[in-house]
Amino acid sequence: GHGKCDCGKCKCDEGWYGEACQYPNTCNLTRKKSNEMCKNSQDIICSGAGTCQCGRCKCANSEGNELVYGKFCECDDRECIDDETEEICTGHGKCYCGNCYCEAGWHGDKCEFQCDITPWEIKKRCTSPDGKICSNRGTCVCGECTCHDVDPTGDWGDIHGDTCECDERNCKAVYDRYSDDFCSGHGQCNCGRCDCKEGWTGRKCEHPRSCPLSVEESAKKCQGNSNLPCSGRGRCECGQCTCFPPGDNRVHGKNCECDDRQCENVDGVVCGGHGICSCGRCICQDGWFGKLCQHSRKCNLTEEESRSLCESADGILCSGKGSCHCGKCICSPQEWYISGDFCECDDRDCDKHDGLICTGNGVCSCGNCECWEGWNGNACEIWLGREYP
Repeated sequence: GHGKCDCGKCKCDEGWYGEACQYPNTCNLTRKKSNEMCKNSQDIICSGAGTCQCGRCKCANSEGNELVYGKFCECDDRECIDDETEEICTGHGKCYCGNCYCEAGWHGDKCEFQCDITPWEIKKRCTSPDGKICSNRGTCVCGECTCHDVDPTGDWGDIHGDTCECDERNCKAVYDRYSDDFCSGHGQCNCGRCDCKEGWTGRKCEHPRSCPLSVEESAKKCQGNSNLPCSGRGRCECGQCTCFPPGDNRVHGKNCECDDRQCENVDGVVCGGHGICSCGRCICQDGWFGKLCQHSRKCNLTEEESRSLCESADGILCSGKGSCHCGKCICSPQEWYISGDFCECDDRDCDKHDGLICTGNGVCSCGNCECWEGWNGNACEIWLGREYP
């Protein structure tokens, strides 16, 4: 907004300079305020890869190669350059923010290794019986699947098989990594399917045959208005829900439908200290708003200062997926899956288990699950605390 584009290059208005006319010749910010605006999430000015000029980062690009970029110079495509060939991703892939994405038939951190089989053969070997590459639970490299092992000890995990087709997590009635939890302790798990002992039935051997309710009736009583029995947060036996974790009163309700952990931020503060939690939703005090009451309605920034803090790495306000308030992005509530400081993240990318993002035992943060205390695993599906009752 401070110049005109002429044949692909910016001609800046008086008082502005830079490739995109983003830097003012005179700055009305103090050095401290300017440096604060240039700090990344680790509080490092311009990620140590540039200089701060009036609240904006100017990345250190020698020879004008533009390999270091981003709002805070957080992307360094020099990481993609192969030491031997000096080419980006050895010419067999594309680099995005310092990571190589390889063409078919090539692999390695810098796409330096070539497979000795054709791309067609690679796909054929990695395709699972349901037609998915590594069952969507692993990575295919040269025709071999590396399964996403979820065991935090590093030992043999819950996912295995030539194409990662066996998922032992499907046998777990509650998400305990110990063997007595498999098939509710009433059966044997075989490649993700439960073979129940006599007297027990159900997909996870959770239903006693002596129960007067059928499996369907029991599940319906436990389901309530949710898509899953006990809202995916408890164990259903004969129409009754036992919520988990045990002894944690933050998960409650007849069908475990209330999860007050959703009111906490990653530091455990409830509703930002500016509201109360009611069945997993924050009711904010006057003067505060947001999902976690994290936004103050008052603002001491000018509109221009606010907008400058909301620009994402590509220069777009809140990545085009939210609105800017007092220097912070408020992501579109209609698109529940959008998150991140600049609304740049898609939380649908987070791992799921039983159809639930982060198994309902954590929050999705920019594509990765941040688990509640006592839970672990890519999808927060592993309980590391004491045994369930």
